[in-house]
Amino acid sequence: MAVAAETQSEEKGSSEVSAAEKRRWTLNDFDIGKPLGRGKFGHVYLAREKKSNHIVALKVLFKSQLKQSQVEHQLRREVEIQSHLRHPNILRLYGYFYDQTRVYLILEYAAKGELYKELQKCKYFSEKRAATYISSLARALIYCHGKHVIHRDIKPENLLIGAQGELKIADFGWSVHTFNRRRTMCGTLDYLPPEMVESVEHDSSVDIWSLGVLCYEFLYGVPPFEAREHSDTYRRIIKVDLRFPPKPIVSSSAKDLISQMLVKDSSQRLPLHKLLEHPWIVQNADLSGIFRG
Repeated sequence: MAVAAETQSEEKGSSEVSAAEKRRWTLNDFDIGKPLGRGKFGHVYLAREKKSNHIVALKVLFKSQLKQSQVEHQLRREVEIQSHLRHPNILRLYGYFYDQTRVYLILEYAAKGELYKELQKCKYFSEKRAATYISSLARALIYCHGKHVIHRDIKPENLLIGAQGELKIADFGWSVHTFNRRRTMCGTLDYLPPEMVESVEHDSSVDIWSLGVLCYEFLYGVPPFEAREHSDTYRRIIKVDLRFPPKPIVSSSAKDLISQMLVKDSSQRLPLHKLLEHPWIVQNADLSGIFRG
């Protein structure tokens, strides 16, 4: 696994973790705490960097599993992209190291856990909460797109909640650094835009579509094109078979925003900077990006 072992040098003063020093990390640098979650290729643990006392999340990935699934290249790309991003709504990747059998990613700790679990608990969010989250994600995606990074897998499972209640985009496994259009099929079925389903070229506007799907799921508790069979979900996405159920009651302004994002012609989707000016966002979103109940 040829992942470089040195941490990325930090922007001055931006993190207590590396204190702008470049050196090799080892497992001995950390006190390992409770497990925070498990993924396809390993586990995430709460950890404390001994020297600075900084609390982090340590993602432990097994090389054998990465190799078996042929995702080493994807991991390298994920690390390369995420380690260079600095935004309050994007989870920081402070550094990484590896040993004989495992790769370790040193990540920012998001104290309030997974958004997916929160959504399951609440069933659906209020319009103020949904708008606050959508506007903060839109700002994070504007930042990513400005750096030619397309995320391509925005969904509740890839979002964490920070200590203040702010959202963090956490998983960059499908992200890509690009200056042109892509053809790769990736992401999660319910969130895939028509151009990916039909395997035609796509660009950063795939993230606008996914944000529209997310907004719908925040307000209704289910994704908009959900169906019993995969083939029916595909068909509904391609047709943009968008329906708004009568319950829960959602404002016409919210429906208008979703309808402007879930447009088949990707060039006609509401641009993210326009999303931030939409009346529903302006009236409902807390600009701090923090939902205060």
